[in-house]
Amino acid sequence: MSDDQQSQSRRRLIKSLVFMPMAAGAAGAIHGGINSAGAAATVAPEGKPDAYSPKYFTPDEWRFLGAAVDRLIPHDEHGPGAIELGVLEFLDRHMQTPYAAGSIWYLQGPYFEAAPEFGYQGKLPLKDILRVGIRAFDKHAVNNFGGKKFADLDHKQQEALLKDAEGGKLKFDDISSKIFFANLLAEVRNGYFADPIHGGNKGMGAWKMIGYPGMRADYLDWVEVRDKPYPIGPVDLSGRRG
Repeated sequence: MSDDQQSQSRRRLIKSLVFMPMAAGAAGAIHGGINSAGAAATVAPEGKPDAYSPKYFTPDEWRFLGAAVDRLIPHDEHGPGAIELGVLEFLDRHMQTPYAAGSIWYLQGPYFEAAPEFGYQGKLPLKDILRVGIRAFDKHAVNNFGGKKFADLDHKQQEALLKDAEGGKLKFDDISSKIFFANLLAEVRNGYFADPIHGGNKGMGAWKMIGYPGMRADYLDWVEVRDKPYPIGPVDLSGRRG
């Protein structure tokens, strides 16, 4: 894949964010999950997240997440990667919330396969979807790559596995690989674009990249603008200016 094709893929990502209604805020999305350009696989991640010791995830789970998160939103010439913006911290902190524990989810049976419009039909809350999925992912890697866990594979191998999980092609014993991937990707997106108060989007780096104004009191003149980034730096919930 050429460098130009990789750049075009990142530009499509940014356009998909910039052209959304600005009032939609930090709920931006990465178009199509793992992109067809291989997510700039040759670009090494830059920057380091603040020192953080996970309280929910185990060391093995933390290694998996470090590798997977870096492949889902890598650093490249268009903007910062998820690792340097603290998405790992966001993930661990979010797993300790009532939401991740399923306190507002309906998790009683019966459990059955259903069309996507009916929503999640399983019995696992979010924190267990990630935990069970990570364990299954690493088991699959060990069984198919000479004993290597996901974090020990090269970038191309990691991206190929993530693509297969996105399409539901990996067969896990205890969870659908497609459900696991969808929830992991959604959490990475959330951490990348949410207000920094939640642990990710350090320095409002993602907001600066897409020209999002953040928590500014008044930007009504720009709500309907789709082809230009907001011209003034963002403000977060704590009142810090970017």
